[in-house]
Amino acid sequence: MDINPSKKSVELGERLKDFMAEHVYPNERQYYLEAERLGPWAVYPMVEKLKPLARDAGLWNLFLPVHECEEGLSNVDYAPLCEIMGRSLFAPEIFNCSAPDTGNMETILRYGTQEQKDRWLKPLLAGDIRSSFAMTEPEVASSDATNIGTSIIRDGGDYVINGRKWYTTGATDPRCKILIVMGKSDPEGEDAYRRQSMILVPKDTPGVRVVRALPVLGSYGVPDKAAEVFFDNVRVPTTNILLGEGRGFEIAQGRLGPGRIHHCMRLIGLCERVLERMCRRAEQRFPFGRALSEQTVTLERIAEARIRIEQARLLTMKAAWMMDTVGNKAARQEIAMIKVVAPLMAQQIVDWAIQIFGGGGTNNDHYLAAALATARLLRLADGPDEVHRNQIARLEMARYRGTDPARSGGNADVLSREEAEMMAREGGWPKPAGWDLG
Repeated sequence: MDINPSKKSVELGERLKDFMAEHVYPNERQYYLEAERLGPWAVYPMVEKLKPLARDAGLWNLFLPVHECEEGLSNVDYAPLCEIMGRSLFAPEIFNCSAPDTGNMETILRYGTQEQKDRWLKPLLAGDIRSSFAMTEPEVASSDATNIGTSIIRDGGDYVINGRKWYTTGATDPRCKILIVMGKSDPEGEDAYRRQSMILVPKDTPGVRVVRALPVLGSYGVPDKAAEVFFDNVRVPTTNILLGEGRGFEIAQGRLGPGRIHHCMRLIGLCERVLERMCRRAEQRFPFGRALSEQTVTLERIAEARIRIEQARLLTMKAAWMMDTVGNKAARQEIAMIKVVAPLMAQQIVDWAIQIFGGGGTNNDHYLAAALATARLLRLADGPDEVHRNQIARLEMARYRGTDPARSGGNADVLSREEAEMMAREGGWPKPAGWDLG
């Protein structure tokens, strides 16, 4: 397994670090003030100010996959760049590498027609517009996507869309011009995984209503511009369908695999920064006459944070390598594992950091409140922990059903009848003291 990034990735990483130091970190406080004062329906001036600088620095659209475009990067090469960008919650958008746009651009790039690419992908790549992904619904358990009830019904040369979505990231953004909507086009189909389709819906289409912004743990706009959206008899032409009717799950799997790598590596970057702040804070505070850094509980938490970060990074990079070498399907267990491991790791590390920072850790003076909200949110986004654990366990069970017990020692759970009878004849086990082994 080779998880070493290429020279190109290393060079881009150094440039990213320089850009973050010069432009991103110094402007974070201004960004949070803008988000707080302008709210989730606005464009934040600081982001727009820095985007041209990132584009001019050649740090634009780094997410593009190598198998889809010549200048793209492999998952192993892009993952460490995600980690660097993830150190700041508003950095990915500056480089046009933020969700849901990256996933939507990859979806249109991979599954869209040339007409769809010309109309929507080009302005997204240029950063002229933004997009949303409408999948989750408030009225069903959306962790089982076969429950999704939004209808996409063909009517002549159009599809008519009716439904209610929420946690549709970015829909309140005035630059959002296009939504990818998942719904049922064949609700009575025999195959539950062929009933769904994905379709492109321009936001200004009659019947599309963004009815409210949704806070994430009480905060609007940071870390997520979530929204609730109604679709009331929305008509779009049949040419807006992605890949074809009944292909929604296929598209979702192709879309979510890379997205999970990105989320996990950004969380690792977040945790690296949080751990650094924990260490600095621990040396600056002296409760009861001793530095926090001399308290055993603090040292244990710092050590455990380092261990968990390294474990999460190695597992995520293994998943990235497998996606590059054997494909998303073969790597699905590793992808599911990192989606469980990374958010849990981040949630715990940020919680420890808040304890070290005390009351100040609960506001955004120290970056930690938004970091905690992000980590907790990502235990649900792209599928909750429980769904991923079920998939991991089913794959594990399937792995060992095909294993020869004689070669793996996998049949040692119960003594055979013959073994039990032999032990009974010999007086049981263990033998009494003095038993002659000769």
